Amino acid sequence: MRFSRGRNFLFRIPEGEEFLEFINRFAKKNNILIGAVSAIGTLRNPKIGYFDEEAGEYKVISLRGTYELVSLLGNISIKDGEPFAHIHVALGDSDGMLYGGHLIEGEVFVAEVFIQELLGEILERKPQENGLALWDIE
Repeated sequence: MRFSRGRNFLFRIPEGEEFLEFINRFAKKNNILIGAVSAIGTLRNPKIGYFDEEAGEYKVISLRGTYELVSLLGNISIKDGEPFAHIHVALGDSDGMLYGGHLIEGEVFVAEVFIQELLGEILERKPQENGLALWDIE
């Protein structure tokens, strides 16, 4: 699929907000249907996931405390008729250890976010037999 560049957004999420909920609200408010997301900052008590193919669901890893948001990459597409952020993170603890996976939840302490809107054919996530919601292959 081919896309052209749309608007660019650079903003900070307020402390205490849940990261994914904020991004989904922001996308809906600004009518962002497709986009790329990146961010840096710090999250409190994040939950990350690893998809267990055999079980067909995410294994949730709950981290307690404050973690440096070393890297956050993801995208926005449509799921169930609404903008949906799919985000992966690398999180660092106070000893420099890294944890990574699919972001399930995270309270923002600091989050500086960049969203690059993309214009083109809508990407819609559809439920698959393997338990994931994915775009069509093309």
